Amino acid sequence: MISAAHASESIRIAFIDPLSGPFARSGQAGYRTFELAAKLMVNDKGGVLGGKQFEIVPMDNQGSPKESLIQLKRAIDDGIRYIAQGASSAVASAITEAVEKHNRRHPDRRVLFLNYSANDPALTNDKCNFWHFRFDAHADMKMDAITDVIAQNQAIKKVYIIGQDYSFGKAVADAAVKFLTAKRPDIAIVGNELHPIGKVKDFSAYATKIAASHADAVITGNWGVDMVGLGKAIIETGLDVPIFTFYAAHDGITATFGEKGLGRIRVVHEGAFNPPSPAFETFNKAFKTANPEMDINQPRIIGVLQFLAKAMEKARTDTPVAVARAMEGLEMTNIYGRKLYMRPTDHQIIQDINVLTHTNREIVIDADNSGFGLMTESTVPAAGASLPTSCRMERPE
Repeated sequence: MISAAHASESIRIAFIDPLSGPFARSGQAGYRTFELAAKLMVNDKGGVLGGKQFEIVPMDNQGSPKESLIQLKRAIDDGIRYIAQGASSAVASAITEAVEKHNRRHPDRRVLFLNYSANDPALTNDKCNFWHFRFDAHADMKMDAITDVIAQNQAIKKVYIIGQDYSFGKAVADAAVKFLTAKRPDIAIVGNELHPIGKVKDFSAYATKIAASHADAVITGNWGVDMVGLGKAIIETGLDVPIFTFYAAHDGITATFGEKGLGRIRVVHEGAFNPPSPAFETFNKAFKTANPEMDINQPRIIGVLQFLAKAMEKARTDTPVAVARAMEGLEMTNIYGRKLYMRPTDHQIIQDINVLTHTNREIVIDADNSGFGLMTESTVPAAGASLPTSCRMERPE
């Protein structure tokens, strides 16, 4: 029997992502999604373990790995045992290494890292550790889906790859080359370059190079202001080719593209915005009521908290090591009615992945209050389940 005093305690989850600076809009939307998901999907349903409530604690890392480690230490010193982060694989890499080191040195104060969006494949491969769980498909899994679509389009003969100069941008480029070479060796890669992250004010020079290459398609992992700048510059050159992206939606991006994005912008995503499931449509209405100027840009966040709650109930405790063990191999149906499975070997979520197209037709859920949104074009069931992992995980005794 859990005492009333014990049941009333909150389970705090530190949200460490940019709440200021150039990527603040994305971070703020992520934080608000965590808040609402905690309320609607857990707290309002009675909480966990006899009534404990989830509490989301925002911590601004300003998009910096160094500042993230400062916030991580602050969270741990304050007794928080669950860390959520997703914006930037460079930040995720710093956090996962710090968490693993902390847990080895302080087995009485272990913490768990819930990665909801950082996509560098290394995080569940060579850099994997027991305390890290990823709730998004990684770059190789998403690129596998993108290149399936490209491979089926015989009109695409030339592809230009461009991205941000950090671990995730490099992972996207490497995956694009690998999968295109395997699936369509006849396709010429006419450009493969990286640019400084968050520092380019004018992408016109990059867009001019892309247009001059006569590419039939563009692939980019850009996000935030870099996606806005790059996409807008490409479209303004008059280049009318599909742009395959990871994050070309929401946060002002959809509104910026508007009519010009029709028939051009593709997004690889676990979300199914249009048509939406009834459950997601209801959740989205609640989010928009509370945050009329924002969108749910990371809907997988909802599943993170549902998954965490289910693991705690299975473990019958909120102790991180027990919850981690309960999470391994756990299955759940997400808000879209699709299966989620946490692979025990590398703590990588396995889920369906969609390729979405930017459109203004039959839109139920739009983005940026623009009248434009994302329509499901194709789906890869259990994407990446057959891809190998190099993870050699050491588990605590």
